[in-house]
Amino acid sequence: MRGIVASGTVVLVILGIGNHLWWLAAVALLYLYATHGRGSPGTTPPAGSGALPDSYRAYRERRDRQAKWERRYRRERPYEARRQQREKAR
Repeated sequence: MRGIVASGTVVLVILGIGNHLWWLAAVALLYLYATHGRGSPGTTPPAGSGALPDSYRAYRERRDRQAKWERRYRRERPYEARRQQREKAR
């Protein structure tokens, strides 16, 4: 992808020698590539920082909350929990 963008930019700059609109097209191409083509900067945490992406953090919080509710349900309704476990085993 970088090669295509780089070669396209070079061609647009060469064409821009006679017409300045091509220079604007080259700048627009580089701008679009920088903002959309390779992902927005800062979306991935730096290596070794130990920071988790927000999507995984949200998933982990939902998973932990669900596990907490399931443990509470089994503790408060042991007979119902055992019945559901037997039905699930069938």
